[in-house]
Amino acid sequence: MAQLRLGFWQRVAVMLVIPVMTALTSKTWSRQDRIPSTGPVILVPNHVSHFDPLVVAHYIYRSGRWPRFLGKSSVWKVPVIGFLLTKTRQIPVERGSVEAVKSLDTLVEALRGGGAVVIYPEGTTTRHPDLWPMRGKTGAARLALLTGAPVVPIANWGAQTIFDPRTNRLKLRRTHVTVTTGEPVDLSRWAGLEPSRAVLDEMTEKIMLDVRDLLGEIRDGEAPALYDRPAQRATTSEEAP
Repeated sequence: MAQLRLGFWQRVAVMLVIPVMTALTSKTWSRQDRIPSTGPVILVPNHVSHFDPLVVAHYIYRSGRWPRFLGKSSVWKVPVIGFLLTKTRQIPVERGSVEAVKSLDTLVEALRGGGAVVIYPEGTTTRHPDLWPMRGKTGAARLALLTGAPVVPIANWGAQTIFDPRTNRLKLRRTHVTVTTGEPVDLSRWAGLEPSRAVLDEMTEKIMLDVRDLLGEIRDGEAPALYDRPAQRATTSEEAP
């Protein structure tokens, strides 16, 4: 693992989170070398649990990169947590506002500075009954077109045992989690195109299919078609960029 140069609050976050993750999880990690050791990268995980950002962050950190997550601005309003998120350089976004444009600027700046940005393309935990990926939002595709940064899929499984979004039940017990990384998504056919709705939808479909197939590998099962999210659910903030 490359030696990360961390600021004070990043080191505080590591000291708080790593012991918790060590206590709560046993791990099967693979293909960490597919996360570029330097340079800009957009990392796109599947989302099975509200706990899996910690699982994914642990994996990325141990791969030698500092993850900068795009998340709903409401989380930043939680005392202490919001403060730590800001100090550790995470990126809030609020859809349909001037702040959404600022978040896009922050993401572009992070990538042009060689950062590792993490975007959940589904925008929320999956609503599939068996936790397979849903169709995605277009934020990651839009950012890839703007910056040319590679989009690298990550699949994770197991965090739903600790917190299952289908039941909202929390079980704080030692759990096995699996995380792996795929090859960069081949988005070359769309390079240089204008970000029309059709282009962004096609790119997002390709991104989500790669994430889905990668999850199929670690679940050792045949992945179904991408799940169509329930129409009544509100669009989430990750589409804002």
